[in-house]
Amino acid sequence: MSHKHFSQLIEWSHSQYSHLPWRSQRTLYRTLVSEIMLQQTTVGTVLNHFEKFLNEYPTIFDLAKTSEEQICISWKGLGYYRRARNLRNLAIQIVEQFSGEIPTDLESLLKLKGIGPYTANAVIAIGADLRGLAVDANLERVLSRFYGISIVKGPKLQQKLFSDFKAKKIVKEIDRFSPRDLNEALMDLGRILCQARKASCLLCPLKSSCLAFKSGNPMSFPLEEEKNKMEDLFIKLLRVIVKDKNKILFYQKNSNEWLSGQWELPTFILETNDAKLKQYPKVKNKKQFTEAQIIKTGITKYSIDNHLVEMSLLDFKKLTEKIEVDYVFKIHNEKLNLSTASIKALKKI
Repeated sequence: MSHKHFSQLIEWSHSQYSHLPWRSQRTLYRTLVSEIMLQQTTVGTVLNHFEKFLNEYPTIFDLAKTSEEQICISWKGLGYYRRARNLRNLAIQIVEQFSGEIPTDLESLLKLKGIGPYTANAVIAIGADLRGLAVDANLERVLSRFYGISIVKGPKLQQKLFSDFKAKKIVKEIDRFSPRDLNEALMDLGRILCQARKASCLLCPLKSSCLAFKSGNPMSFPLEEEKNKMEDLFIKLLRVIVKDKNKILFYQKNSNEWLSGQWELPTFILETNDAKLKQYPKVKNKKQFTEAQIIKTGITKYSIDNHLVEMSLLDFKKLTEKIEVDYVFKIHNEKLNLSTASIKALKKI
């Protein structure tokens, strides 16, 4: 019976990971912050920032009162800054609509802008220890393998898991345990043993009840969507450094761009094999910049070569005479929320 194995799974999880700071001191607020931080970020990275962030914003009221720019500065090092703005907007909504009390029912949570099914269920199951299933990529994979569900990973599989859970067809044993403990144990399992590209089945507490393990090919669950083989996407960018005394020219990324809200050096496309890319303006006479010093970075699906040049304000104005971007001189210091590529570029010049 799987409830025995779930019990062993929870014991394994407690013995290994109960020390994580968002698990050792439980509040709904700490859970909400940790869950937003952990999206698209490793546990190790969040460990380095969680307590510092909570010291700066000890309550949801402190978070609601801060500015968008300030929260992005506080978020530095965690990446994907849209999450920081979402978290601040959630705090504002919860203060305005619920007097700062984070709701623990699915309907109220899903009405908040910036919360989807995963975060809502995480607040309910992990924060409040109520019945819920927080289906992130780890749970999606683990449950697909455990129950032998052959559906392509993504929205259809997630919807299947949610509906089967609601109908008590899967994880029905959750009522025997703490929903918090079981959700976190399944997350740990997916993170550590039941990974996307490696399944350490012999170490897994669930192996004897797992249909994917019994099949002899656990890696075949969940199904992978067939993708057309594309050449690797690359971008060659020009990063321009224009100095005026102790100030440097920057511009702020808008809400439709990558890294929105961050400040960046003037940036232009020299070359790319993605015809749809519209993140930066294109520069003419690009040959003059191809011999510049290069640093390599990457974002989403792109590998990026950054060509670094210094030029005078006059030359820069000639370069950008037909480009409409608001450039301003700023003092480069630690309080300026700079893009990673801009920070690396400034260290090289």
